[in-house]
Amino acid sequence: MTNPLDAQVDALQRATRDLLAVAMRSVDEVTELSLPQMRMLFALHDHGTVPSGALAHILEVSGSSVTRLADRLSTGGYVQRTQSPENRSLVLLSLTEAGDAAVEAVLRRRDEEFREALDHLEPGQREQLAAGLGALHEHLSATSLSRAVVA
Repeated sequence: MTNPLDAQVDALQRATRDLLAVAMRSVDEVTELSLPQMRMLFALHDHGTVPSGALAHILEVSGSSVTRLADRLSTGGYVQRTQSPENRSLVLLSLTEAGDAAVEAVLRRRDEEFREALDHLEPGQREQLAAGLGALHEHLSATSLSRAVVA
């Protein structure tokens, strides 16, 4: 007899692969950017103008990784670098109009694909799915925050 938790974890593993495929397709179809580059753009979209060190912390990558990504994205016109008025050694990163447009295009493409997929579910299934994913998100976000505070 299969353990119900094992079956649920397996379902999440499959869903993760499916969602990653949607994420990759949406980036590939509407931009020339890599997933790590889009991840940085999404972080800047969510957090606004941030110091590069704080962005490294948000993305859970090294400062040098943020610098390399920011170099490429700045050259491409997606990210703007400025100096902090309070501390000139502090580099601030923010989205340009092109960066914001790239994020919005990817979100629109994902929205289309998710709506099409959800159309194949019954309304009750959609409600259960949204509730379950919402609860899972709350837990995973809280876990991520607690790891960031400890670090």
